[in-house]
Amino acid sequence: MDRLSLNQITTRSWSLPEAVRGCAESGVGWIGLWRDKVAEVGVAEAARLVADHGLRVSSLCRGGFFTGVNPDGSPVDGLGETRRAIEEAAQLGAEVLVLVVGGIAGGDLAGSRQRVADAVAELVPMALDHGVRLGLEPLHPIQCAERSVLSTLDQAMAMADPFPASAVGVVVDEFHVWWDPKLESSIAAAAGRIAGFHVCDQQVPLTDPLLGRALPGAGPIEHRRLRACVEAAGYHGPIEVEVFNAELWRRPGAEVLAEVISAYARHVAA
Repeated sequence: MDRLSLNQITTRSWSLPEAVRGCAESGVGWIGLWRDKVAEVGVAEAARLVADHGLRVSSLCRGGFFTGVNPDGSPVDGLGETRRAIEEAAQLGAEVLVLVVGGIAGGDLAGSRQRVADAVAELVPMALDHGVRLGLEPLHPIQCAERSVLSTLDQAMAMADPFPASAVGVVVDEFHVWWDPKLESSIAAAAGRIAGFHVCDQQVPLTDPLLGRALPGAGPIEHRRLRACVEAAGYHGPIEVEVFNAELWRRPGAEVLAEVISAYARHVAA
C-alpha cells in the first residue's frame, strides 16, 4: 500500500486542500496533482500543503497539446503551457509531468506527430534543467483525433528514444493500452523508460470513451498481470489510481477514496 497514489481526477469533487488532507488521514502517501486544482490555491501554497501533510507528488497532469488544438477544437499554445507546467512541476516536487500530446491538426496525422516530436525535442533541455521527467502517455486510438496522436506504447517509446531516459519517459495507463496484443513485449522494451503506472478499469459496455472508467476490479483489465510486467521492466514507483467517472465525481471524496483504497488492495496490490 505504500505505493498507492490518488490521482486527483478520481476525487474531482475535492479541492486540493481536501484531497491532501484526505490522503494524509487515510494513510495514502502519494498524490497525482492536476494543474487546474493547483491553480485554485497557487503553486507555492499547493507545495506547502503537500509537504505539511507528509505527501509526495507522483505526477503533475498535464502538459502537451503540441499540435495546437484543444479537444474542443480551440487553439492552444501547447509549448508555452508545457513550459509553465515544467516550472510548476519542479516547484511541487513532482517526479513526472504527464504529457497528453494533442490530436490531429489540419487533417494531417503524420505532420501532427512530427510537431509533437519537434516540441519534445525543444523541451528536453528545460526538463533536464528543472529535474522534471516528461512522461509521454499514449491514449486509446479512439482518442487519436482530438487528444493524442500517440496511441501505443511502441509509438511513445520511439518518440522518447532519442533523448536521455532521465528527461523523457513513458506512462503506462491501463485504460489506454490494455487491449494491445503487443503490450507485454512493449512494456519489456520500455525498461528504464517507464515514468508512471496508472490503473483503473474499463466499463462494459463502454458508454463513453473518456468517462467510461471504473475502479480496479469492475472490468476486464488484468491489473496484477500488468503490474508484474511493469515491475519486470524495472518500475517500482508509485501506482496511481486514475478514474474518469461522472458518477464518482458526484459522490463525497472521502467515500470515493475509501473505495479506491479497497479496490487497490483487492485487485492491484500484491
